[in-house]
Amino acid sequence: MTRVETFVEKVNKREAVIGICGLGYVGLPLVMAFNRQGFKVIGFDIDQSKIEKLQKGESYIKHLDFDYLKAQCVSGKFVPTTDFGLINQPDAILIAVPTPLTHTREPDLVPVIKTTESIAKGLRKDQLVVLESTTYPYTTEEVVKPILEKATGLKAGTDFFLAFSPEREDPGNPKSETRTIPKVVGGHDEGSLKTAVAVYQAVIEKVVTVSSMQAAELTKILENTFRAVNIALVNELKLLCMRMNIDVWEVIEAASSKPFGFMPFYPGPGLGGHCIPIDPFYLTWKAREYDFQTRFIELAGDINTNMPYHV
Repeated sequence: MTRVETFVEKVNKREAVIGICGLGYVGLPLVMAFNRQGFKVIGFDIDQSKIEKLQKGESYIKHLDFDYLKAQCVSGKFVPTTDFGLINQPDAILIAVPTPLTHTREPDLVPVIKTTESIAKGLRKDQLVVLESTTYPYTTEEVVKPILEKATGLKAGTDFFLAFSPEREDPGNPKSETRTIPKVVGGHDEGSLKTAVAVYQAVIEKVVTVSSMQAAELTKILENTFRAVNIALVNELKLLCMRMNIDVWEVIEAASSKPFGFMPFYPGPGLGGHCIPIDPFYLTWKAREYDFQTRFIELAGDINTNMPYHV
């Protein structure tokens, strides 16, 4: 068998070990999804307090079943740890760490870089590394890949597999399940794509493949930019409706009766959460490299940023 076929067979037999770096609102649901399908999972995080809480079954993410996670810890199917010396044990390593902005609104890839450097210290042949953190196109190719290759002497596609698959979590929705949210996957090469698809198909009902890691990276940015721009639109409309003495909520409800060509968005005091206020600006920053100005994103950012002052 080829190295790809060997990897896929190991996954299909549930003999593959899954490593997840970052045990937050993205990483922990992934842990549970793989555990429930019979996989052993090693969870890596630099926060010792999180590891201790997981081992005790104490919750730090309200909507997750920590009793289940504690039982998996006791059985040995889930091993939460701060020890990246164990990074050579998983067959697939999924990176789900934060990607914030700096105070100058530029991408802060320090968590991704530090995690990748930790992985590089123990990376071995035929492991799969997948970045899930939301970021600008070419991050996996231009940031993650060089770190792994330079530190190990191994080559992506030849010695190890590399892919990008953007996280899709809806942490405020109690009905949301990781396994039912379609997963987009882009690989460095055909073998990397096949191994990544095998890993995700084992736990996700629908896997959507794209032609490259860059296309997968931009897919996530588009999803969040779509929301940011439309929220800005209704926020601006809300301000106008106040001057015109029109109820914007009534207008949105009426427009929502149209069965095609309209999706309701609602005004608010700005943007909450980690994704929508931040991720579109990753694309804005990267676009400058191509002498391109993303005017819609920047305008939407201005409108949404000013809403708290209006409120």
